[in-house]
Amino acid sequence: MMKKQYRVGILGFGFMGKAHTFGYQTMQLYYDGLPFLMKLGAVCTRDEEKGRALMEEFGFGYYTADEDRIINDPAIDIIDICTPNSMHKDALIKCIKAGKHVYCEKPMVLSMEEVGEIRAAMEEYHYDKTAQVVFHNRYFPTSLRAKELIDEGRIGKVFSFRAAYLHPGSSVGSRPATWRFLPEMTGMGTLFDAGSHVLDLLVSLLGQEYDSVLAASQIEFPRRPSMDGKSMVDITVDDATYMIMRLKNGAVGTIECSKIATGTSDELRFEIHGSKGALSYNSMSPNYLRFYDATTPDSFRSLGADRGWQEIECVQHFKAPGGGFPHARSSIGWLRGHVHSLYVFCDNVYNGRPGCPSIDDGAYIQHVMECAARSAAEGLWVKIEN
Repeated sequence: MMKKQYRVGILGFGFMGKAHTFGYQTMQLYYDGLPFLMKLGAVCTRDEEKGRALMEEFGFGYYTADEDRIINDPAIDIIDICTPNSMHKDALIKCIKAGKHVYCEKPMVLSMEEVGEIRAAMEEYHYDKTAQVVFHNRYFPTSLRAKELIDEGRIGKVFSFRAAYLHPGSSVGSRPATWRFLPEMTGMGTLFDAGSHVLDLLVSLLGQEYDSVLAASQIEFPRRPSMDGKSMVDITVDDATYMIMRLKNGAVGTIECSKIATGTSDELRFEIHGSKGALSYNSMSPNYLRFYDATTPDSFRSLGADRGWQEIECVQHFKAPGGGFPHARSSIGWLRGHVHSLYVFCDNVYNGRPGCPSIDDGAYIQHVMECAARSAAEGLWVKIEN
């Protein structure tokens, strides 16, 4: 039986465009017996010379500087949005109008006003395709196993948590102000970038929405060299944001996102404490999830009892059809979470299911981030209304 083929159009080919391309090209190797094939149909890039090179090197059907050509091409089934944040909204609305499946990088948009425009378009054009936001940290085996343990009740009632996404990329003040430092392009800086990932991961793992937030933002370098190095520009987006979060169930925790975390690389970590146990994870040790089972015998009562932290070997234990290549016991890397996120999206497309995380999930994180930004500006707790 012939496999279903999906042709993908990728908008933007920076770092994330390359990461997604890797996923499409290698998916068949990681997952045995898939009933579908992914084909690189087209790529959109402003640089004609770069577009020609991408077509030759990666096998895209064609290249263009006009995203409308790709979005309105009847031969293209899926649009993969890897452009700067400010360009997401218009592309999403065009895809909704054209009836395309969409895989969109985070943050989904720049504001809740843009969310409203997207929802209006979905209603107007009766959009029923698969649309998924790229919160790929949900899709590492460690995250998947942590969610299983929480859903099974092994942690009990969650009391508290702490999480951080730490990076050193903005810790040098002489670094030029790329598009990520421009509010008209990025919305907010580190809060919208790293913060969106960790906010989504926590709400996904805990199965609890946020109730309120108290935040403080930091701009360590209020002026940076312009992109061409010829002048200095004012910086108004955050280098770091620190949040105290209260969940709907009363649990309280902290979330930090920083790009001035000297001494880190690209480090996402969390700790979750509950009535029956605890979980701990650090992406710098990506193969292991640490689990503390508080229901085992107490060592204070019995010398040599079993209570203590356990390291769970998650490595590459994906459920079928994953987990066969590389071997499930093989060490995992950063790209593997992206590949599995992309597999989940493509499998949802094939089976006619909504994306996960969905447009609504992306909108919710946008709402939470805006509440955090307002809290930081006002110095007050902000209620996160539904």
